[in-house]
Amino acid sequence: MEPIHVTEWDETGGEGVPVVFSHNIFTWGSDEAYGFAAQSPLADRYRLLLADRRGYGASPDTDRSDFDTDADDLVDLLERQGAGAHLVGHGNGGLAAMLAAGRRPGLVRSLTLIQPSAFCAAAGHPVVEAMLERVRDSAGVPDSVTPEQYLRASTEGLGMPMPDPTPRRLRAVATSMRERPVWDAAVPLEPLKAAPWPTLVICGTWQDAPETYRKYAGEPLIACAESVADALDARLLRVPGYYPHTQQSATVNAALRDLWETRRY
Repeated sequence: MEPIHVTEWDETGGEGVPVVFSHNIFTWGSDEAYGFAAQSPLADRYRLLLADRRGYGASPDTDRSDFDTDADDLVDLLERQGAGAHLVGHGNGGLAAMLAAGRRPGLVRSLTLIQPSAFCAAAGHPVVEAMLERVRDSAGVPDSVTPEQYLRASTEGLGMPMPDPTPRRLRAVATSMRERPVWDAAVPLEPLKAAPWPTLVICGTWQDAPETYRKYAGEPLIACAESVADALDARLLRVPGYYPHTQQSATVNAALRDLWETRRY
């Protein structure tokens, strides 16, 4: 299978410890709107590897984005780093990062999860159960809905500004529309809890988010982040807003540096 595309940012001349990033829906690794562009200052000491999941960015097309395939791609990328790498995942990319870390814990130096979509960790939580009931009872996205219409409904329809619908953005949205449902995933939490490396979970407070967006997306993601942090005995960092690594990049970047510096090489 053709490998995924990886954007590399490195100001260390190849001497920095590698960090692998895995993005969420509607985006790609280096995207300024939803991706990890705001983490570029970290390239002063680390070699940043921003993976584009299949169907996103410059990676190969896929009939259906799948978290298991994403995890395999992340494992392959980790293996190519020799001594492994720090691993950072956001949303659905956070779910893939958890699966990859569970499969090959020896390749992981640390794990950071930004509002991960690992809803299995919050099974039974009333907010998450209500969300799952809504999505499971829905008829899905009709074939007549275009990626631009879906992007508009997912942003402006929830009180959010809509990003420029460029061809690359619309390709990402089209892939997101047919991703395998994240609630199908079963993440083995015990191997992650028992792993020797540190884990950080980052979550927005969502207090300034539009009400509908906070209710239908924010509250389940907060519950999930809290449950994941509790299950893994991880540190939980709460920051204002709803896109922590873009809206509060200075705080998030400082937390990442601190996490990575807890490991001595």
